[in-house]
Amino acid sequence: MSDRQRDCSLGTLHQEEDGLATAEYGIVMLAAVAFAGLLTAILTSDTVRGWLEAIVQQALGA
Repeated sequence: MSDRQRDCSLGTLHQEEDGLATAEYGIVMLAAVAFAGLLTAILTSDTVRGWLEAIVQQALGA
């Protein structure tokens, strides 16, 4: 394989990967938002809120 062919194939490979970092970033951001939504739903439920209040009251000795 000549240097020109190798350079051409590396250039093609690089062009095929353009935008992958952006797509991966987008997927990670969507996962983070979904996880934050799940945590918000869990932490605002009455049961968990009661548990958290009990833990704080016990810690404060009230």
